[in-house]
Parts: sequence; C-alpha cells; structure tokens
Amino acid sequence: MDRIVAVTGLGAVTPIGQNAPETWEAMVAGKNGIAPLTRFDTTEFKAKLAAEVKDFDPVAFGISKGDVRKLDLFTQYALAAAKEAVDDSGVVGTLESERLGVYIGSGIGGISTLMTEHSKLLDGGPRKISPFFVPMMIINMASGMVAKTYGARGVCLPIVTACATSSNAIGEAYRAIRHGYADAVIAGGSEAAINELAFGGFISCMALSFETDPDCASIPFDKRRNGFVMGEGSAVLVLEEYEHAIKRGAKIYALMTGYGNTCDAYHMTAPEPEAVSSGAAIRLAKEQSGITSGKNVYYNAHGTSTPLNDKTETAALKRAFGDEAYNLTVSSTKSMTGHMLGAGGAVEALACVMALKEGIAPPTINYEQPDPDCDLFVTPNKAVKKPFEYALSASLGFGGHNACLAFKKA
Repeated sequence: MDRIVAVTGLGAVTPIGQNAPETWEAMVAGKNGIAPLTRFDTTEFKAKLAAEVKDFDPVAFGISKGDVRKLDLFTQYALAAAKEAVDDSGVVGTLESERLGVYIGSGIGGISTLMTEHSKLLDGGPRKISPFFVPMMIINMASGMVAKTYGARGVCLPIVTACATSSNAIGEAYRAIRHGYADAVIAGGSEAAINELAFGGFISCMALSFETDPDCASIPFDKRRNGFVMGEGSAVLVLEEYEHAIKRGAKIYALMTGYGNTCDAYHMTAPEPEAVSSGAAIRLAKEQSGITSGKNVYYNAHGTSTPLNDKTETAALKRAFGDEAYNLTVSSTKSMTGHMLGAGGAVEALACVMALKEGIAPPTINYEQPDPDCDLFVTPNKAVKKPFEYALSASLGFGGHNACLAFKKA
C-alpha cells in the first residue's frame, strides 16, 4: 500500500538568505538578490549580473577547515543546507541508518574545481593537479558527503537533469518513501557555477540577460524579458514517511502528494513549443494529488525570464488545468534568486511548502509590462495572502527534462 509522505525539515543557502527562514522572509518581502557580479572581472563578458550567495562561511555550518580545502563549493553549500534541514527535522537517530537516504543533485557540479585544476595543469604540469581533484569535481559527492555526515546507509542518488535536477531529486525521494524503499530521505540540490567558464558558456548559447539594471534583468512573464540571471546556492528538504513522523512528534510543514516526470524529446535547450510533455508533467502531479480546480492552488513557476520558457510554461499550465489555469496563483521566485540551476527546483519547493504553511504566495518582482502570451495571474510585485490547500512547483531543464512536484497543506 502506498504510504503518505511529509516534509519535516527545510534548509537553504541562497542569494537572498543564509538559511531557510531568511530566504522565505526575503521572498515574501520581494527582496532582489541580483547584483553586479563580484566573483571575477566581467569587463570582457556581455552579461554583468548574477545572484551570488553573500558572506558564506562553511565553518559556521560545521564544515572543518580541512574539509573546506577538499570540497568544491557546491558540496559545501549542500552540506550547509542539509545540516539546517536535518537539525530542523530531528530525524537522524530516530530510524535505522539503512532506512535513511540522500538524493541531492547538481546540474553542473564541481566546474570551478575543474577550472582551477586545469589552470594548474597548463601552468605547472600534471604534478600540480590536486589529489582531491576528481572527488571534488564529481556531482555525486554532495550526496555522498551528506550521507557520510549523517550515517545514511539507505538509498543514495545524485540526480542530474540540468534545471530540473533538484525537483527530480525530491520527486524520486518521494517515490522511494511512498513505495517503501526508505523511511526518510534528505533531498534537494546544490549549485556553485558562477565562474568565467560557465558564465561565458551560458552567454555563448544566448541564455543570459545582458541587462545591467538588477531590477530589469530577471523579469519572468514580463514582455521585456530577454534571458535569465545565473544564481547559486542550495536547498534541501527532509521527506519522511508520515506515520513515522507522527509517532516521533515531528513538526510537519506539508504533505507531498504528487510528482510528474516527463521529457520533451525535442531539442537540446529549447522547450517543445506546444508544451505537450511539460503540460503532462504538471497534469500528472495535479491528478495524483486530487486537485480539481485552480482555486487555492499556488504554482511556483520555472519562470526563467527567457522568451521561450515563460510562454511555453503558460501553455503547459493551460494544458494541465484548462480554464482553471486562470484561477491559479502563479509566481516566479527566480525574479529574486536568479536561476539557481540544479538547485532551483529545491528552493522553489521550499517556497511551496512555506506558502502552504503561512498562507501567502511570494511575488514575481519587477513585473511591469504584461505579455499576452503569459496571461495568467503572476502575483505581480507584492505577496498575496490566501488559504492555499495545494502548491505545485515545476522545473523544465535543458534536454527537455520536465518535473513537477505537488504538496498539500498539512
């Protein structure tokens, strides 16, 4: 028999907060985390803005100075967010280690380590390459190090589906618990790819906004939108079998009730314009949850601020909901966090969980010019209070990967 899944812990390190409460409060307040990029000199780059994590201190999250030298920043972010989520949940020690899992993914992983070690090779030859180069770079290290930290000897996977990564990670964790393969899973995503190589690559494929005004750069669903802004950070949720959570007296933020996972099978980077598969992913999550209308439903959009995504995602919602799409409360928190790539889905799942708990939808900030192709209610500029019963979050990644998560008020 399928089991009920609860969310019992939240953790985050984002461009708008050093933890989950700070991130949520900033979302509700409409705080913009986008600013001129500081990580390197952007003189030769067409894009100038990013959503960087500010003042991150890994030692403050219990990561030793020795481990800091051995771990890429994306793994450090994951450990920090996981620590907050695990501490918040209190799940560790309440179940057998073989029943605790970790599903934390990254879209790009240790690309900054790759850059650093390649420079060492060119400058000084192969002997200069760090012995930690490979374990620092590989994407599975975030899941592996979190599992090591908490003695999680159960299911353990790093999901890699570009921008859909952490939504898929949470979705697969939900299935593992629902179908009995685990009793709790630490799930989410992490990304730390703001460097010259990744930044230049996204510029070359015409994905980034070239705006210099932070308030005009990441503007989802606005007619002026022209590309996304790179972000970074991590978000982690603790998912837990409901009866186990109840028996130990856990705080329950929300229930997870659905997960849709499809592929466009269309193009390397562009979404399929008819939104057949992306709409199907949303519909699957909706139907699994028993959602029949758009009223009292919050939808956190992928909402990247690219011309194609926002138009296609609007079409996908209409495919999934029909005319009820016009009753949805939609917003894109990427207007504040930028696009956190493989970590985006997890921080947006966190926003869904908190929207249900607090009865408030964070806004899409800096929205000025409506686009007739994006004609749903997008919560422009100010948060909206509403007694939401359900929340959905969709992520649509390069390669045509579509994931949609559904949550219900506890």
